[in-house]
Amino acid sequence: MPSPQTELHYDTPFHLLLAVILSAQCTDKRVNIVTPALFDAYPEPKDLAAATAEEVFDYIKSVTFPNNKARHLVNAARLIVDEFGGELPCDIDQLMRLPGVGRKTANVMLSVVWNQAAMAVDTHVFRVSNRIGLTKDSKTPLETEKTLVANIPEHLIAQAHHWLILHGRYVCTARKPNCLECGIRQYCRSYTKEDKA
Repeated sequence: MPSPQTELHYDTPFHLLLAVILSAQCTDKRVNIVTPALFDAYPEPKDLAAATAEEVFDYIKSVTFPNNKARHLVNAARLIVDEFGGELPCDIDQLMRLPGVGRKTANVMLSVVWNQAAMAVDTHVFRVSNRIGLTKDSKTPLETEKTLVANIPEHLIAQAHHWLILHGRYVCTARKPNCLECGIRQYCRSYTKEDKA
């Protein structure tokens, strides 16, 4: 995959932020179903900042944890309007001040929107990195992030994030990895261990 990209659909950086917040513990497929109407209703941060969580809930009720996420979306939009002049911050610490935005979400924004060398570690990246041997017994997402950033060339980090996610979703799946279809199995620590066993 020479040009891997996020599978979340969006039209502006602000809408990507909303989609990434909604994607926590939810599939991109489900998020992509609910976001078109949400984006139409709230094209700009100021529009969402003027809404109530109850209004937003109606658009996102089929995602996981819709009550919390509705509050996060509205409060994040209010902070963007009140403290950042309606513009998304492009710094990890400022992004993480937004409700619903943790390190993973901030890193997604930095890598996708601003093409920065940021490694977002979700469950796929965490699992695949340990399984194939890019990390060794990492205990936390932050430990995985630091190891990957230290060992992947800087110009490839934003792409590597997507490579690992997509590999984890479609090939190196959690319950039953499809090793026989894997193009990197000869380099995989888990596969070579099993092969030798």
